[in-house]
Amino acid sequence: MRNNHIDIITLGCSKNLVDSETLMKQLEANGYTCSHDSDDPEGDIVVINTCGFIQDAKEESINTILSFAQEKDEGRIKSLYVMGCLSQRYVQELEEEIPQVDRFYGKFDYMKLLEDLGKAPVPSCIGYRHLTTPSHYAYIKISEGCDRRCAYCAIPLITGRHVSRPKDEILHEVRNLVAEGVKEFQIIAQELTYYGVDIDGKRHIADLISDMADIEGVEWIRLHYGYPSQFPYELLDVIREKSNVCKYIDIALQHISDNMLKRMHRHVSKEDTYELIRRIRREVPGIHLRTTLMVGFPGETDDDFRELIEFVKWARFERMGAFAYSEEDGTYSGENYDDDVPEDVKSARLDKLMAVQQRISAEIEAEKIGTTMKVIIDRKEGDYYIGRTEFCSPEVDPEVLVPVSCGILGIGSFYDVTITGAEEFDLYGEVR
Repeated sequence: MRNNHIDIITLGCSKNLVDSETLMKQLEANGYTCSHDSDDPEGDIVVINTCGFIQDAKEESINTILSFAQEKDEGRIKSLYVMGCLSQRYVQELEEEIPQVDRFYGKFDYMKLLEDLGKAPVPSCIGYRHLTTPSHYAYIKISEGCDRRCAYCAIPLITGRHVSRPKDEILHEVRNLVAEGVKEFQIIAQELTYYGVDIDGKRHIADLISDMADIEGVEWIRLHYGYPSQFPYELLDVIREKSNVCKYIDIALQHISDNMLKRMHRHVSKEDTYELIRRIRREVPGIHLRTTLMVGFPGETDDDFRELIEFVKWARFERMGAFAYSEEDGTYSGENYDDDVPEDVKSARLDKLMAVQQRISAEIEAEKIGTTMKVIIDRKEGDYYIGRTEFCSPEVDPEVLVPVSCGILGIGSFYDVTITGAEEFDLYGEVR
């Protein structure tokens, strides 16, 4: 156990990761050394940044807290702090059930940890982060919260209403990161296409991304977590016209049948969704779409599910994830619908949906054989360098494997790679 060494454990999404990185910068400015997600935590202080989105995430967070509570009981750590979404929502219950935790913080007050440690924020570090990602890419969080009230989602209950960061603040952060060597930016928010509405009633995501793309040194910008209702189509002009804005967007669609969309409170119709996909593909040729779909929502019939399967076959999403519905405390569906789709039916539907997507993904990736693509190298593993194209977000999308026999490649550098082989979720290539 090392004094003045703090282990930060981050659970959940990349938005949580940004919070952890912000806290780490301040802790280090106050004289601490920090490790992130270490396989063998060795500090005398542990901070756990929790997720509270769905049941599995909540269980992982609770189990992690309990594990470190035992470490504290056995004298292997001195102090244990918890922050993030789970403690934002369930602080009273957690305080009663896990007294070994020195203090719980929510989603927005975690900087109070500095005060509890006898420290204070360092003004010169405000707006800076300790990056835990490879040094060539970073996540940029452009807003907090969500004004959507989807029937199944607990996020608005945790994070509150949508609040956009000031554009100048975001662009300043991007410039600082470019100066530190970052080339690729993953733009994240609970609902990025809503950016700016809380400021003046207008959507400003296109303006923001356009201005970001004009910053010298920004090589790639990739967009995550859009929403299909009232989609700002001017954003497509930016994606098409700015060469450093990746032809990639992540829009969680959840379902396609009007029955499900209405019950989910998605404020979009089946035909709206089909037209959205048509228009995106028409206005940005070659774009790769990522989406997330849900099966087993209360009231989902066999016909609803068949519509979803046919939609996936039609849309041919380049990237797709799916999950089975789980009832969440305080949500509209949790309080007003019976969770009436049996677990075995949910599981079977999920398996069938992903099997369809697996075939589509394999076909799409195979079509890239023989093409030459711009690839950024993330790391070296064994006999391969591992990289990504503009169509691949870190950790969730396919990677490009380049044999080390091609020569010495620089981590964080771009290369033209000719694709020589493809699997369902990965590509193989050689530097041209």
